[in-house]
Amino acid sequence: MQDSRIARLGLVLLGCGKMGSAMLAGWLARGLPVSSVWVIDPNPSEWLQSSGIHLNEVLPPKPAVVLIAVKPQMMSDALPTLAAMGNGETVFVSVAAGITLSRLEAILGDRTPIVRAMPNTPAAISQGITAIVGNAQTGDAALHEAEDLLAAVGAVVRLDEEGQMDAVTGVSGSGPAYVFHMIETLAAAGVAQGLPAELALTLAKATVAGAGALAQQADEDPGQLRINVTSPNGTTQAALEVLMDPESGFPALLNRAVTAATQRSRDLANG
Repeated sequence: MQDSRIARLGLVLLGCGKMGSAMLAGWLARGLPVSSVWVIDPNPSEWLQSSGIHLNEVLPPKPAVVLIAVKPQMMSDALPTLAAMGNGETVFVSVAAGITLSRLEAILGDRTPIVRAMPNTPAAISQGITAIVGNAQTGDAALHEAEDLLAAVGAVVRLDEEGQMDAVTGVSGSGPAYVFHMIETLAAAGVAQGLPAELALTLAKATVAGAGALAQQADEDPGQLRINVTSPNGTTQAALEVLMDPESGFPALLNRAVTAATQRSRDLANG
C-alpha cells in the first residue's frame, strides 16, 4: 500500500469503532503510511490517539477513498460534511447497514462512485467476510480498490446487484449472532445432561470453532463432512434425526430466521 493511489491521495475514515479500528490496524500492518490516513471520530480510543494518523483534523479536498463506518442513525449528520468531495474521483465505501446506494447518492451526488459493503463482526479479528456492490459510477478499478481495503479484515465477495444485500445481511451480517446463540444453547444442553457449566461452554465453543475451521479448509462440502461423522444408528444420527426434522429442525428454523432478518433489512432500507 505504500505506493498506492490511496497512499498518495489519502484515505478518510469516518467513524472508528471496533470495525473501523480493525480495518485501520490491517491497513497500517500492510504498509499504508500513517500520514495518508485521516480519521473523524468524536470519541477516539487511546490506540487511535497514539497511532500517528491525522485525527479530527482538516480533511484533504480530494482523497482517494472515504470509508463510512458510522452507525446508520448518525449518517444524516455525518455525510453532509463530506458532500463537497462527491461527484469526483473520490470513491466512497459505506459499511453502514441498511443505507442504500440511492440514499448515499442523494447526499453525495449521483456522479459519485459509491461502494456499499456488508461486513460481519468477525472482521474485528480479521476473520470476517464482506459483500460489496457498487453503483453505476463505480468502475472495476474502484471496486478492486474497495475490495483490497476490506480484505484487511477477511474475505470479500462481489454481488451481482444491490438487491442481494438484504439476503447477505440475513445470512452473514446477522449470522454470527445465530452461531453465538447456538453455542449458548449447546452449552445449556450439556449442563442439562449433567456437565458443569464452565466445561459445557468450553466444549461448545471449541466444537463450533473447530467445525467451522474444518468446513473452511476441507475439500468436501458441509453435507459430506456431516456424513463423515455420522455412524449408522449411532449417537450423531440420533441427534441429527431431531435437528434435520423438516418441520421442527434446522431447515425450517433457519429458513424462518434468515427470512425474518432479510425482511427486516428491506424494511430498514425503505425507511
